[in-house]
Amino acid sequence: MTSTAFGLDITTEDILDTLGFFDDWEERYKYIIDLGKQLPAMDDSKKNDDYLLRGCQSQVWIDHHSDDGKLVFEADSDAHIVRGLLAVVLTAYNYKTPAEVLAFDIESFFADIDLIKHLSPTRGNGLRSMVQTIRATAEAA
Repeated sequence: MTSTAFGLDITTEDILDTLGFFDDWEERYKYIIDLGKQLPAMDDSKKNDDYLLRGCQSQVWIDHHSDDGKLVFEADSDAHIVRGLLAVVLTAYNYKTPAEVLAFDIESFFADIDLIKHLSPTRGNGLRSMVQTIRATAEAA
């Protein structure tokens, strides 16, 4: 499994372009799952309640640190599709300043890739919880 720097190696533009190649959502889901396989592994010691994201159907853990004024997120999930959704979200927010995180219009991005209407309501709520957690981190920074 390769490790990819989401937000640097893969950007929101890359996601938008690649999803545009696929004719149906089954292929798009496979691509999103493949993105999740490229997420760097999170150390098992962080897979605990301190990093657990509430409001998700699956277990999701998110941590962060700052690197030269930019937020760097580490995330993982016990579900393949959710790892993929985390990867999509990280393309928008990883390696960005707190101001860039807060300025990014994630709803427009999700609309551009036609994502929300292709998720179950619980997955959609979990996706929004991921975004809220990351935005709260940026607001606190």
